[in-house]
Amino acid sequence: MTKCHSGFCFDDGFYFTLFGKINLATQFMLFAEIQEKIQDAKQLDFGNLLNDSIDLFKKVWLQGLLMLLITFTFIIPFLCIIYIPLVVFGVANTTQPSAYDDLAPIAILFFGVAYLLFVFAMMVIPFGLKAGLFRIMRQKDMDMIGADDFLFFLRKRYLLKTIKLSLAYFGISLVATLLCMFPIIYVMVPLNLLIVIYAFNPEMSGSNLIKASFDLGNKKWFITFGITLIAGFMAHMVGMLLCGIGVFVTYSFAMIPLYFIYKEVIGFDEDANELIQIGNNQNFDATI
Repeated sequence: MTKCHSGFCFDDGFYFTLFGKINLATQFMLFAEIQEKIQDAKQLDFGNLLNDSIDLFKKVWLQGLLMLLITFTFIIPFLCIIYIPLVVFGVANTTQPSAYDDLAPIAILFFGVAYLLFVFAMMVIPFGLKAGLFRIMRQKDMDMIGADDFLFFLRKRYLLKTIKLSLAYFGISLVATLLCMFPIIYVMVPLNLLIVIYAFNPEMSGSNLIKASFDLGNKKWFITFGITLIAGFMAHMVGMLLCGIGVFVTYSFAMIPLYFIYKEVIGFDEDANELIQIGNNQNFDATI
C-alpha cells in the first residue's frame, strides 16, 4: 500500500519514516526558535498586561465560567464513587456494627483505588480544560471564527500527552512542596506557563515543553508572579462583591495575563504550526 501527498506517492514504511523525521526536525526548530525568542524577550509593561487582560476578560468571562462547570461535571461522578459507598458503609456499620467486619479490607482497597482515580482526574481534567481555554482566549482576542472547543486536549490525539504533562506538573509540585515552601512558590510560575505553552505548541515533546516553560518562567518570573498575584486578588475581591458566587465568574481572569505574556514574548507562528501539522497528519489526499 502506498500513500500520496501533494502529488507524490511513497511506500508506507518510507512515507512514515520520511514524515516522522520531518516532524522531529520541525519540532526541534520550533523549540530552538522559542528559546531564542525567550532569550531576546523585550521588557513587558505591567500596566499594559493588566489592561489587556481586563479587555479580554470581557470577551471570555462566559467561557471561563463554562470551563469551571465542565470541570465540576467531570469531577462530580468521581466524588459520588467515593462518598456514596462511604455513606452506605457508615450507616450499615452504625446499625449492625459487626456485620461487615469481613468486608473491611475490601472497603479499604476500594476507597484507596477510588481516591487515586479522583486525584488522577483532578490533575488531568483541569489541566486539559485550561489548555483548551487558552486556545479560546486566542480566538476571542484575535476575532477568529471557531467553536469553543474546551475538550481539545482531552480527546484521543492529545489525551496521552495531557496525562503525561499533568503528571509531570503534579510531580514537580510535589517535590517542590517537600523541599519547603519557597521552591513551590518559585516553580508555580513556570508550571502555570507550561499550560499556555502546551496550548499553542501541542506537537512539541513533553520534555521540550517543560524546558521552554522553565526558560520563560526564569526570564519573566517577577512580572509573571506579580501580575498573576494581582489578577488573582482582583478576581477574588470582585467575585466576593458579587455575593461570593461571583468568584466562579471571575476565576478565569487570573489566567489571562499568562496568555498575554506568552503572546508578547513568544507570539504565534502560523507557518511553523502548519508545518508540524503536516508532519503529524495521517489522513492525506489519496490512498491506493
